[in-house]
Amino acid sequence: MNNNKRQFARHLMSAQVLMALALMANNTLHAQTAPISNDIPSESPTALDSEAITAKIVIKGSSVSNRAPVQASLKATQPQSIISATFIEQTVTPLADFNAVARIAPSIGGGVSANGPGLAETKVSLRGFQDGEYNVTYDGIPFGDTNNPTHHSTSYFPARIIGGMVIERGPGNASNLGQATFGGSINLYSKELSHEFNFTPYSTFGSWNTRMLGAQIDTGVLSDLMNGNLMFNASRLTTDGYLSYSGVTEDNYQLKAQLPIGRDTKLTAFSTYNKIHSFVADKGGVTLTQVAQFGRNYALNNDPTSQNYFGYNYNNKQTDFNYVRLQSNFSGWAIDNTLYTYAYNNDTYSGQDASGATANGTKAAATGNKDVPGYNKLNSYRVNGDIFKITNKMDAGLLRAGVWLEHANTDRHTFDLDWTLNLPNPKEATAPKNVAYDQRSSWKQYQPFVEFEWAAAESLTITPGVKYVNFQRSLTAPVNQGTRIATTTDQTYNTTLPFLTANYSIDKNWSAYAQTAKGFLVPDLSMFYVNNPSLSTPKPQTSTNYQLGAVHQSQNLSFDADIYRIDFNNKIASTGTGNDLVYFNQGGVVYQGLEAAATLYVGNGFSLHYNASINSAKAKDTGLQVAKAPESTSAFGLLYSANGLFGSFISKTVGAQYAKDGQPAAYQILAYTTEDLTIGYRWKTLGGMVKNLKAQLGLNNMLNKQNITSIAANSKGVAFDQYTFVPERSWTLSVSADF
Repeated sequence: MNNNKRQFARHLMSAQVLMALALMANNTLHAQTAPISNDIPSESPTALDSEAITAKIVIKGSSVSNRAPVQASLKATQPQSIISATFIEQTVTPLADFNAVARIAPSIGGGVSANGPGLAETKVSLRGFQDGEYNVTYDGIPFGDTNNPTHHSTSYFPARIIGGMVIERGPGNASNLGQATFGGSINLYSKELSHEFNFTPYSTFGSWNTRMLGAQIDTGVLSDLMNGNLMFNASRLTTDGYLSYSGVTEDNYQLKAQLPIGRDTKLTAFSTYNKIHSFVADKGGVTLTQVAQFGRNYALNNDPTSQNYFGYNYNNKQTDFNYVRLQSNFSGWAIDNTLYTYAYNNDTYSGQDASGATANGTKAAATGNKDVPGYNKLNSYRVNGDIFKITNKMDAGLLRAGVWLEHANTDRHTFDLDWTLNLPNPKEATAPKNVAYDQRSSWKQYQPFVEFEWAAAESLTITPGVKYVNFQRSLTAPVNQGTRIATTTDQTYNTTLPFLTANYSIDKNWSAYAQTAKGFLVPDLSMFYVNNPSLSTPKPQTSTNYQLGAVHQSQNLSFDADIYRIDFNNKIASTGTGNDLVYFNQGGVVYQGLEAAATLYVGNGFSLHYNASINSAKAKDTGLQVAKAPESTSAFGLLYSANGLFGSFISKTVGAQYAKDGQPAAYQILAYTTEDLTIGYRWKTLGGMVKNLKAQLGLNNMLNKQNITSIAANSKGVAFDQYTFVPERSWTLSVSADF
């Protein structure tokens, strides 16, 4: 039996075990199960209050609902993983990024930072879809880069300011928003505001001279301010990092306020600012030759004659994310409007080639010089938007409609440098010779939608919906990327997306759902990096999703499982060579698989969790698994919480994958597993000024297995391919107090 068959059999067996566990537990516990009251509304989570989504799935008297690492709502209409604030606070290191939170869920691959947890950017895949092929939202607002909708996991929202997460594995309903409903959504939510005053200083210390200090102030309900309340959080993180000469300094500030206006209106304001200075190679990773010479933690050095000198490789990032949200009930209608703006500014300096494939020498000095070449790269954008939604509850069901409007402006460039002389490097053949590209781009988009959640029967809801997408992208480039010729162009992409979901309540413990829906992905800005953009007019890439699933919630058991098939069409391909490339639609990929998750409360504070997925993502033309798509995932968890003591052991396995399409043997990445251990204690009612005190110890990669997590192929040969690894074992100690 080959490896693929063995993996399939193993995970199929795991899924069967989960199902058997669910059935046995249901049979034994059904008689003692209390009535269910599910707090998660049936509308799309992206349309919810953060309070509603981060509130636990309440089952009166339940022992498991507040302990499950991931679970699904009985009102789900597509596969989902709800991750609570409790899990984030008690299991995930406060240093982590949002991908470290997401990686516990089934079908999530990656999310391991090579520089240590939260100390460098990470990427995760979702059912094999890569970053940029699924949405990430915060409090219902989609965000991402403007050349393509990718994300920077250490910017904007570190895990310590996230109050909950919902991972949706599918396009959702028509009211789900984003430029890449193609692969699903990772939805982040802000923390709930406290009803009582608290001053909470906190700190974390860890491996590699890592320290994070911060404080949060909750005003509680202020009677002098119309019973409004406010929260402010500020923190600073410093570290040397696991990778050589890869230190990071991060400052984060967050403000959230809510103000009731009368009985039927609420105003919410939110703002966060994040600033990072880090020493990092722009195109990171380490070659096997460098590993043999310097070790797996090699990244940068202290040699000024090297392109990997830390003084030449650093970036400065500033991000902000702000919104004002007004919610009101008026004559039977619920009105919800969110006005927002966010910005990203990344000013990067780098040596020319971290792999060593490019020799020293520039054109800024005499022929034959050994000067160090490099570049300065800027990616700076501001996005402004508005999300308007209106809801009316009728006897027949719930009507929702709305529109999403958004505008973005972006400035990007790469300028070549001679680091030795600290001068421009005129390496290009034509003027301006030190400019690789210099471009301004923008987009304007609108997405109106309507859907009706029809109460077809007491236990059945059916929700049809439709969304229209109009997306206009423009480019003005004195020096265009790739071609280096002046380019001014624009294109408009349109598509109509139908949705149909259903949820059937089998009984008070079980529900089933079905979904068929269209997703889409707007073409990247790179479609304009050609001599004649008017010849490249690809349609948005689309997906047709078919999904069936079931959810169980009872006294001691949380269980969900699903089967899916996604037909991806309009895959963008190219023809021609060099600057004469033309992009068009051709072929696609079929994604299909099984997913399941279960948490069983076994008593005395202990819970067991297991989730697994089998994920096929095969190209239609070759029948082979596409690159960077793990064939399976699984996670095991042992969790404890009682009498102030809490702890967890989490083991996550990401299945085998290939770094390049076509499955070349040299680019196979074998399955890898990481194990993380957390133990903590909370002292309550200590007396005096201290309300409670919490201490928490974390151990990441406790078995110290440093497997390969990615391979970046180099066009100059396999000797210069760059690898990333799981970092060595690390520890953190966190302490916080409420006054």
